[in-house]
Amino acid sequence: MMLSAFELKDRVALVTGCNTGLGQGMAIGLAQAGCDIIGVTHSDAGETQQAVEALGRRFLSIRADLSSIEVIPGILEQAVAHFGRIDILVNNAGIIRRQDALAFSEQEWDEVMNVNIKTVFFLSQAVAKQFIQQGDGGKIINIASMLSYQGGIRVPSYTASKSAVLGVTRLLANEWAKHGINVNAIAPGYMVTNNTQQLREDEDRSKEILDRIPAGRWGVPEDMMGPVVFLASKASDYVNGYTLAVDGGWLAR
Repeated sequence: MMLSAFELKDRVALVTGCNTGLGQGMAIGLAQAGCDIIGVTHSDAGETQQAVEALGRRFLSIRADLSSIEVIPGILEQAVAHFGRIDILVNNAGIIRRQDALAFSEQEWDEVMNVNIKTVFFLSQAVAKQFIQQGDGGKIINIASMLSYQGGIRVPSYTASKSAVLGVTRLLANEWAKHGINVNAIAPGYMVTNNTQQLREDEDRSKEILDRIPAGRWGVPEDMMGPVVFLASKASDYVNGYTLAVDGGWLAR
């Protein structure tokens, strides 16, 4: 049956930044489809762990600061020691800094680029090596943004990093498809997350955004569940290097 292609029973998914927001929603969605979850977070992920375990799935919590790639070997070591393998990587963790381009500092630039693209690349590299060692492929899902397509305002390093995510997703798909590794991305639209809190609290800016979204609402973490399960499953085996917009129609407007 076609629906069985979406099942992820007993697969192991490593999800970064899954303590809140979109990462939490995706981790829970993957668990609903049958995955055990490795949650890599900078702060407590107890709420996500409770939700995953309530579904009868296992959850391994790894605390790590993803602003440095030095933590990556330890993450892989713990994950493989606990579950024996990794089948799916979701590079969700990300940060944003808002400031006029004329006043943007080197520190603000480096902080965002380190988490949003440098660690994304090197964690993908490490997990891909694990996939190749396991010998049966795997799925990597990066989290891009509307600013992978657009310039934005007052977020120069975020725009640069998310544009890079789109490009690196294509490059890795080109190189790793021969190993049975699918690399794709999801570009969330304007979602109810910590990153958009300032925008949502600005009545004028919030109205401008909502007026452009054909769906007429901000997205919520549950909107990410279906897309991430699709890209993590066999149903997407012939999808490679694509960035899927989950945006309520924002880009179509």
